[in-house]
Amino acid sequence: MIDHYTLLVRDYARSKAFYAAALEPLGYGLVMELTRAQVPSLGVPATCGFGAGKPDLWLAPTDGEIASTHLAFTAKSRAAVDAFHAAALAAGATDNGPPGVRAHYHPGYYGAFVIDPDGYNVEAVCHGGE
Repeated sequence: MIDHYTLLVRDYARSKAFYAAALEPLGYGLVMELTRAQVPSLGVPATCGFGAGKPDLWLAPTDGEIASTHLAFTAKSRAAVDAFHAAALAAGATDNGPPGVRAHYHPGYYGAFVIDPDGYNVEAVCHGGE
């Protein structure tokens, strides 16, 4: 349903490095980066897109307000959820719920939550077994 989403970030370089590290265990990477030199009409100095093939998550710098947002990324396994959580913490996130089953959602819901450098609640979730 959603093709892509843009997060506004306070420190573009820091957030770019954070998402590169945190999303790598889930198979996502930096797919594209655009600058005003490339696209004169770009509304920000630079923007970058992460994904697994095409950019699904874009980061754009802002000096304005940032509203609380929750993002959940699909993980292929529980091990990938665990790896996401560890990578995100190593990249500077704050723990917001360690890896584990969240049976109140459904019996196979295995997720982990972190707060990114801008205060966004970021999750990796696996809906299957191991």
